[in-house]
Amino acid sequence: MKVADYLLQRLREWQVEHVFAYPGDGINGLLAAWGRAEDRPRFIQARHEEMSAFQAVGYAKFSGRTGVCAATSGPGAIHLLNGLYDAKLDHVPVVAVVGQTDRSAMGGSYQQEVDLLSLYKDVASDYCEMVTVPEQLPNVLDRAMRIAATRRAPTALIIPADVQELDYEPPSHVFKQVPSSLGVGHYAPVPAAEDLARAADILNAGERPAILIGQGARHARAEVEQVADLLGAGVAKALLGKDALPDTLPYVTGAIGLLGTRPSYEMMRDCDTLLVIGSSFPYTQFLPEFDQARAVQIDIEPAMVGLRYPFELNLVGDAAQTLQRLVPLLDRRTDGTWREAIEKGTARWWEVMERRAEVPAEPLNPEYVVHALDGLLPDDVIIAADSGSAANWYARHLRMREGMRGSLSGTLATMGSAVPYAIGAKFAHPDRPAIALVGDGAMQMNGLAELLTAAKYFHRWSDPRLVVAVLNNQDLNQVTWEMRALQGAPQFEPSQSIPDVPYADVAAQFGLDGERVETAGTVTPAWRRALAADRPYVIDFRTDPAVPPIPPHASWEQIKAAATSVLRGDSDRAAVVRQGLRAKLQEYLPGGGGS
Repeated sequence: MKVADYLLQRLREWQVEHVFAYPGDGINGLLAAWGRAEDRPRFIQARHEEMSAFQAVGYAKFSGRTGVCAATSGPGAIHLLNGLYDAKLDHVPVVAVVGQTDRSAMGGSYQQEVDLLSLYKDVASDYCEMVTVPEQLPNVLDRAMRIAATRRAPTALIIPADVQELDYEPPSHVFKQVPSSLGVGHYAPVPAAEDLARAADILNAGERPAILIGQGARHARAEVEQVADLLGAGVAKALLGKDALPDTLPYVTGAIGLLGTRPSYEMMRDCDTLLVIGSSFPYTQFLPEFDQARAVQIDIEPAMVGLRYPFELNLVGDAAQTLQRLVPLLDRRTDGTWREAIEKGTARWWEVMERRAEVPAEPLNPEYVVHALDGLLPDDVIIAADSGSAANWYARHLRMREGMRGSLSGTLATMGSAVPYAIGAKFAHPDRPAIALVGDGAMQMNGLAELLTAAKYFHRWSDPRLVVAVLNNQDLNQVTWEMRALQGAPQFEPSQSIPDVPYADVAAQFGLDGERVETAGTVTPAWRRALAADRPYVIDFRTDPAVPPIPPHASWEQIKAAATSVLRGDSDRAAVVRQGLRAKLQEYLPGGGGS
């Protein structure tokens, strides 16, 4: 047994079923071992190492297990970095296995030699080690797997090419050799009883309580509902926690922040008590004024408490276990005025979203495209949204129901993650449909190539449905609108305009299916065909770049700034101004302002 053989055996013992990877001579020994192991765990070949890392992140996010990716030395290891930083910033367990040049060549400026320990020391700061002798391997691999799972972070193993082909020798019962063992038990830390009592006193004293949840509350849905009912609170969701609580609950105000909803904004503006559960939502300006609300935070990660807001009390603990101990200490609120106002505002918001979706556009209103999907979503769907204006419509127009999952690159906000996320999701749950909402910029960046990965593997999925919806407006639209609203600058076409691509035709060339949609009447039928397809399906929606992703807190001054910048130089100035005003009127005027 070679070192590479033992590495794959140990991964199997850790119950790793897939490794998302790309080959190269820095891992030739590992590839040969894969052949001897009859492709166990399964080698999932992406088109690019960055996509392998994203697929591992998507797999981990949607399975709750540790994702594993692998790449060769030098450029392969470098390409993994963006996906690994996505894992780091979103607190996702991923293990990277990377090759390195032979030990005898290190330090000799050899081909593809990069100082990987230095390169990876930040992204894999929780654990990054190089295996230099066979006896070192089980301990290094076991620690990488254990630390990734328990700290919810990326870790890395660097294995020189010559070490991969050495005969494996286990660590001996001697000095300076480190034996190892598999597995890690489940644990759920809880705060001290006196801290829970203090938290209850703060929450019971409030009259207008608000709750903000993130992905750390996903496993505590029942407990969050119970606390919200006792306090009479509304619940806003950070984007990474969009699937943590169903939007069908009348007091769930939806997303918060730049991509958020007006009821979330108003709840934070008016509350006097704040409870944050499992979220590191970064935008302080969307939380209550500092002297306005008494606040309590619950988070399992000690390093993440006390951030974003001057909390009166920071509780370190598992969300579900902490809330279970907090519930008996809470008083039931009898005055329902606050909750009723939240529910009324939330109901009105969904009416506003429907009106905004109905605003005419040329060729298509992107809000209508995504709003039309909302009622067609399968109960077990998995949704991945890309960064850009597509994330706005995902955040505001799709209502998550029980059993649905959704995510995006929340903190790194990198473009190009949605399609590989969805592919990773299909390996985590091959029996469930997946949807990727992608802007044309992200699709051109790397989504097109990953259609080949979907074409290669969809036959392995018991449910072959993977829908890639491209919002094709030939503009890097989110940045265009940020320039208009924040810098008062017109669209800079050399940087913002991108080519039109027949995405569905490209998919057909790869053996997939798809269609281009250019009229409102064909949007819903296209979604239905895609969700009934027997293979991955690409819908090329020709959307209007003049439809603005206006945040719910946007002032008339910001709308005026955007409009002024358009009048200074945008080529389609009249359409942009008209759509910007139309969208804003939907929020303020009865019936959306009519004509």
